[in-house]
Amino acid sequence: MSAPPVVGTSTPILDQDGRPHRAFNPFDNGSRRPSSKGPLDRRGTRTVVGLLLPLALLALWQWVTSAGLVAPYQLPSPASVWDAAVDLAQRGLLGQYVAISTQRVLIGFAIGSAIGLVLSAVVGLSRLGDALLAPTLGGIRSVPSLAWVPLLILWMGIGEDSKITLIAIGAFFPVYTTVAAALRHVDAHLVEVGRAYGLRGARLFAGVQLPAVLPSVVSGLRLAMAQSWLFLVAAELIASSMGLGFLLVDSGNNGRVDRILLAIVALALLGKLTDSLIGLAEKYLLKRWA
Repeated sequence: MSAPPVVGTSTPILDQDGRPHRAFNPFDNGSRRPSSKGPLDRRGTRTVVGLLLPLALLALWQWVTSAGLVAPYQLPSPASVWDAAVDLAQRGLLGQYVAISTQRVLIGFAIGSAIGLVLSAVVGLSRLGDALLAPTLGGIRSVPSLAWVPLLILWMGIGEDSKITLIAIGAFFPVYTTVAAALRHVDAHLVEVGRAYGLRGARLFAGVQLPAVLPSVVSGLRLAMAQSWLFLVAAELIASSMGLGFLLVDSGNNGRVDRILLAIVALALLGKLTDSLIGLAEKYLLKRWA
């Protein structure tokens, strides 16, 4: 027998499985509100507008170097950076550096994010978990990334394990802090309606609470991905002989500013690419669950 509707509210909107709609609002009658879209809401327009600033910076960079306002050894021209990229690509190094760095980031991101989601659920849904774990994790979060390097070397050596562990640490905290805070503030009406329809424990979490904080989960994942790329450079300081972080350090030791700029541009492009992929996943999940 289904539970009676809550007094003073409209009847819950049910999905095709008979469960309460994930986005149910007890003060909404279910009607859709008209939305107005401007020119910047179009994907093509936003892409063009988003490219304006990078192109302007590239033009300014070219003008500064062509006019001789900065010495070439301090700021090489865009053409010099391109030549450095072509040289490394022809020697088979650029592709290897990009591949190994991307692999390290993705593995560390996956491990750190998964642990972050689990512990955020414990802290966000349990007062005991919050009291037990939150103070300690808050203290660990304040430790700078480079402080972990000597400890990880002593514990795990200079292989891949220490590098991936450091990246996982960087990915863990954005997911943990964002999702735990969101779970603490899930609308109580949603939880009450879910319980009224017999949802408990894992079913309540998967059917009501997790979809309710889905935007926060995605935001945490995007921050975690950005942190993973930041921690990559620190990770590749650990006796690395490959990767974009190694390219940065090695080029700095040899005074190759063109390769330093190449590594920076490559990290920026890879970071934007992975962030865009998470954005696409967000749109799919919102259509699926919201």
